[in-house]
Amino acid sequence: MAEQSTRWLLVGTGDIVRKRVGAALAPHLVGVCGGRERAEAIAGEPGATEVFDDLDRALRETSADAVYVATPVHRHRSESLAAVSAGKHVLIEKPLGIDGDDAQQIHDAAASAGVTAGCAYYRRCSPRFAHLAQLLESDALGRIVMVRLCFWSWFRPAADDPKLWRVDPALSGGGPLADMASHMFDLVIALFGLPRSVSANCATLAHDYAAEDTASAIMTLQHGAQLAASIGWSSRTWRHEFEVIGTEGKVLWSPADAGKVTITMGRDIEEMVLPSAENVHQPLVDDFETAIAAGRPPIVPLEDAVATNRVLDAIYESSRSRRAVEL
Repeated sequence: MAEQSTRWLLVGTGDIVRKRVGAALAPHLVGVCGGRERAEAIAGEPGATEVFDDLDRALRETSADAVYVATPVHRHRSESLAAVSAGKHVLIEKPLGIDGDDAQQIHDAAASAGVTAGCAYYRRCSPRFAHLAQLLESDALGRIVMVRLCFWSWFRPAADDPKLWRVDPALSGGGPLADMASHMFDLVIALFGLPRSVSANCATLAHDYAAEDTASAIMTLQHGAQLAASIGWSSRTWRHEFEVIGTEGKVLWSPADAGKVTITMGRDIEEMVLPSAENVHQPLVDDFETAIAAGRPPIVPLEDAVATNRVLDAIYESSRSRRAVEL
C-alpha cells in the first residue's frame, strides 16, 4: 500500500464501486456522493463520514483532496470538470469521455488547473503488462509484426437492469469497444504509441440495442506492425486474448487477465503465472496516491486516455464511412 494520506471522495455508487473501487479507496475514503441510500451503505463499510447526494455541495464541503469519478461515461466530463474547478485531483473511470473531444476537455482543464489527473485503465498495473513491456524494451521478441486482440461474450441487459446505459452510445460512448476493448487499446498505446491508421466494421447483429455488438478492426501501428481486433457481445461463448508477435518470438495472454502467460521463442514454449492483485483497482489507486505525493504523472495520464478515445472515434468513423481513417 502507498503510504500517502490522500483523502478520497468517491462519486458514484454503481457496479464497479461495489465490486472493486470502494474497497480500493477504503483506507483513505472520507466521503461518497450518489443516491442517498447506496452512498450511505458504501460510506458505512470503511467508516467514511461524509455522505452527499449533490456533487456541488460535496465539492464545497468535503475534506477530500482527490475525487474518484465512477459514474456512467456521459457524466465524466461535467463531474471531472467540477472536481478540477474545485482544485481536486481526479481519477476517472474509463473510457475517459464519450468521444475524443469530450476527453480532451477533461485533459485540458486538469492541465490548466495543475492537478494530478488519471484514468482507470488498471491493466497497466498488472505484472503481465510489466513483463511484456520489459520484453519489448529488450527487443527479445525481435521486430514486432502483429498484435492480436480478442474479446467475446454475451451481454443483453433487461429493461430494468442498472447496466442498461452501457448499450446506449449517448450514455456510454459505444458498446463492447468502449466498455472492454478500450482497456486493450490503452495497452496498445502504452506499448506502441497511437496507431497510424484504422479500418473497421461495426454492426449490431445479435441484439436490438443501439450500440454495436460485433466489431472488427485492422490497424497499422507506428513502426508498421499490424493489429487485428475482434470484439463482441454477440456470442454466448467467451474469449479474451492479447497477443504480441515478433520476428523472434511471441507472447500470448489467454485469458488476457488471469490465465497463463505463454512465451514462444522459435519453437521453445514457456508458460508463466503472473497473477494480478486480488483487487485489480488497488495498484492503480496506490500509484495515483504516490503520483500526487511525488508530483509525477500517474501510470495512465490523461493524454493517453484521450488517445484511446481517439482510437475509438476512428473505429466508429471508419465503420460509418467505409474507409480507412488516419490518426
